[in-house]
Amino acid sequence: MARIPDAFIDELLARTDIVEVVGGRVPLKRQGKEYSACCPFHDERSPSFTVSPTKQFYHCFGCGAHGTALSFLMNYDRLEFLDAVEELARRTGMEVPRETQQRNENNDTRDLFNALEAAARFFQRNLDTSDKAKAYLDGRGVDAAIRTQFMIGYAPDGYSALKDALGTDERRMKLLDRAGLFSKNDRGHVYDKFRDRVMFPIHDRRGRVIAFGGRVLQKDDGPKYLNSPETALFHKGRELYGLWQVKQANQKIARLVVVEGYMDVVSLFQFGVKEAVATLGTATTPEHAELLFRNAPDVYFCFDGDAAGQRAAWRALESVLPRMKDGRQAFFLFLPDGEDPDTIVRQEGAAGFDARLQQATPLSQFFFDELAKDIKLSTLDGKARLAERARPLLAQIPDGAFGDLMRQRLTEITGVGAGSTVPSAPAPARRPSPSQAGQKPSLVRSIIVRLLHKPALALSIESTHGFSALRLAGMDLLLEVIALVHARPDITTGVLLEHFAEREEVVALQKLAMQDLPGDEENWRLEVLDAAVQLEKQMLQQRLDELQAKQRSMGLDEADKYELRTLLQARIGRH
Repeated sequence: MARIPDAFIDELLARTDIVEVVGGRVPLKRQGKEYSACCPFHDERSPSFTVSPTKQFYHCFGCGAHGTALSFLMNYDRLEFLDAVEELARRTGMEVPRETQQRNENNDTRDLFNALEAAARFFQRNLDTSDKAKAYLDGRGVDAAIRTQFMIGYAPDGYSALKDALGTDERRMKLLDRAGLFSKNDRGHVYDKFRDRVMFPIHDRRGRVIAFGGRVLQKDDGPKYLNSPETALFHKGRELYGLWQVKQANQKIARLVVVEGYMDVVSLFQFGVKEAVATLGTATTPEHAELLFRNAPDVYFCFDGDAAGQRAAWRALESVLPRMKDGRQAFFLFLPDGEDPDTIVRQEGAAGFDARLQQATPLSQFFFDELAKDIKLSTLDGKARLAERARPLLAQIPDGAFGDLMRQRLTEITGVGAGSTVPSAPAPARRPSPSQAGQKPSLVRSIIVRLLHKPALALSIESTHGFSALRLAGMDLLLEVIALVHARPDITTGVLLEHFAEREEVVALQKLAMQDLPGDEENWRLEVLDAAVQLEKQMLQQRLDELQAKQRSMGLDEADKYELRTLLQARIGRH
């Protein structure tokens, strides 16, 4: 799918009233130039969530949530990026560039969705006429309401039931084939992929059918579960069965419970646990982890207690660990031998299953327990081995309190200091020259603050050549901000902050953007220009110091002498 141009996103957000978007979902109260509310992304009693109409972004001082109208729709309405873009485009009367709509808008893709929807309806109709399929679901306690909610169906026995019903012409046959509903033998004969199975449609984040999972009625009738192959619409490592139903059943999703099978999800829903999803016959992927945390702050992974379950849990931990930002939690629930969520919830009900979740192992405990399984922590060698195993994994945790506490816990267990165990790799910093060693970066900071309040002020700085080599803290960041505004002149404060969303500088930038800045836009422009002139003077002095130091230590060649004379004259002229 083609990428949406930055210029379109900038214009879209410039035309969007973020107060209108947020206010339509969260009750806002005006406070001066801005609006406030209790944060919709975490529980709080006093408002710490602020929406700025002038800067076109929102920020929560409690949990740190922030972004533009676009990211608000993605987080609050749980929309995918393109869906959120289309929603804002409809509100503003803009048309999304045609090349970016390849997946959602072209006729071929729409026909593919229609073919999958027709197949789902076909399977549902056949469930109504199959006594053995209904008897199987009755035996599993799946009532009519849940069958409808999950669009459960039945694929008839035989090799051509679906093909005969829906493959009415060559084009429809090709669509059904591309949708993963047919198989082909060695002689090239095409036949139905799903036969004599209970069918579970898999929905995307907009509720459209994109694939199927089929379960056998009898244990010995082939593999227990058969899933659709990967297609243009379906990538199993990026999808979660039941997520669409969870969204429909919960206004606010406090937690997600990850189980292994379709029937586990359906049974949990049947008994009132309406936050269950399942991976689709694959281990938990990084994409799964991101999708889970995008929808809920707490994620519970539910596995069998055997060795295979332990391995699956560790793979889930490896995918989750790099996404453990502050405010997110992960837990691991291991079930008794021979049990699964389906059997547990039938025996103990929703209350019993919830009680087990409350006793689930936190990620931190599972992490250290697993790493130390075959280690004697009573010995120095064992402690050193644990520290060495933990080091690369802890380095993946995003900066924040959770990462700090995990390193602190490692120190408590091993006695090895966090600093020596998990060395941080700070970004290369510009080394200040002797003349600037004690100098505060106030000029750089003052320009950045004003550009955050009004990004277009960067356009008044026609060139950064006069101070780009100045060795001051924050200079690289300032140069990046100026370059970004010159490349995207209509960029707003919100979009500017989004550019740094995954970087460590974003926290400081958010705080600067939320400061009250006295004066008006014209005053800010004059202050930015004056600060830029001062930076140019500092750079001139920096280069003079370098040349004079070189003159004292090793002497200057003719080119250096000419540069030194030119700089001295320039300094006199500036004064």
